Amino acid sequence: MKRTTLTLTFLAPVLMAASVLPAASADISRSYSYFSIGGKTLGEIEEQLRSRGPEVQSTGQRHPGATRMEFKTKITYEEDERRCRIAAVNVSVDAQVFLPRWRNRKRAEPETALIWDTLSKDIKRHEESHLGIAKRYARKIEEDVARLRPRASCEALQERAEKITEKTLNAHDAAQARFDRIESGNFEWRLMRLLNYRLEQLERGRNPG
Repeated sequence: MKRTTLTLTFLAPVLMAASVLPAASADISRSYSYFSIGGKTLGEIEEQLRSRGPEVQSTGQRHPGATRMEFKTKITYEEDERRCRIAAVNVSVDAQVFLPRWRNRKRAEPETALIWDTLSKDIKRHEESHLGIAKRYARKIEEDVARLRPRASCEALQERAEKITEKTLNAHDAAQARFDRIESGNFEWRLMRLLNYRLEQLERGRNPG
């Protein structure tokens, strides 16, 4: 039996859910990078985030945080004298997350530090959510490619696998953009809710029981 292995690599821009084969894990490898910002007031911090945040290619703007991802798809084909079939498929995602680090915390007012803690946690949560979306679509690629029926040749099967992968990556990009639009639209409400929750926690800590 002839075994052919093909590895395809796709770069997915960011700022960007029964298969024939056993389901793979759709692994995500992540690393974190930090950029420093100054400022002592909320206005100064906001300006620092706008001027020093990572620039996102899809928007052409700087953001408080960003995630860059690379999808890697490895497909193994098995071919006999008559047909070619999918033997294995695995999709992994390499992600680099960029987050802010505030260097003036000790010199700022306590209220400013409280708001910063709330804001920075929300920024990290937002970027981690991008990874969750990517993992869901990586699994979808694995499942859809694994379901492909055998073809007369590995070339024909490869072509079909590439089309499925490209279609799913396009859907992934659209889902990431949709998530950003929703998050941007309710940012102020979300931040106020988190601040109120944090203030309630602090108040309970001062007055236990």
